[in-house]
Amino acid sequence: MIDTETHYVDQVFEKVSLEQGRLVSSEFHDCTFDGCSFVETIFRNCRFVNSVFRDCDLSLTQVPHCSFTDTRFEKSKVIGVDWTRAHWPATRLGESIGFFECAISHSTFIGLKMPRIQIRDCVAVDVDFREAGLVGADFAGTDLSESLFLATDLTEADLSRARNYQIDPSRNDVTKARFALPEAMSLLYGLDILLVDE
Repeated sequence: MIDTETHYVDQVFEKVSLEQGRLVSSEFHDCTFDGCSFVETIFRNCRFVNSVFRDCDLSLTQVPHCSFTDTRFEKSKVIGVDWTRAHWPATRLGESIGFFECAISHSTFIGLKMPRIQIRDCVAVDVDFREAGLVGADFAGTDLSESLFLATDLTEADLSRARNYQIDPSRNDVTKARFALPEAMSLLYGLDILLVDE
């Protein structure tokens, strides 16, 4: 069981279910969540430091005023989360969280500055990255179908193994970003040019 207003250090939580629950002002340092279900759970003013969520379901979780430092999500469902409601310190934003082999579809990162964030081998359908600062971000192996990029800073981002993205280079900063064929052909569709198939 996980309690409100409790400080946990170096604990492993296995198969904990707190669906549609509420957790307020708890702190987790060096903790691991394994096979837990937090569907529609509200985490308010909680703090996660150097923690890992593995094989968890955090679909529609709410994170108002929560902070994340060096927190990883692995093989988890993190669908429909509005990350803009969390508290993000001014430094090391992108290194604060990382997603690996996760489903993060229908989530929102709008306007967040998250340099070097890792979103690797994920399903990220209909994710809102508008106006986000994703300098040096790593999207390797991620499906970005229907995700939104507008005024997004993708400087030096790695999309060389990403797929199904629609990024207009005239409306986003893709300076020194890495792309690979054939997916990179989609960049041309945002330009005011005529493609001729000969």
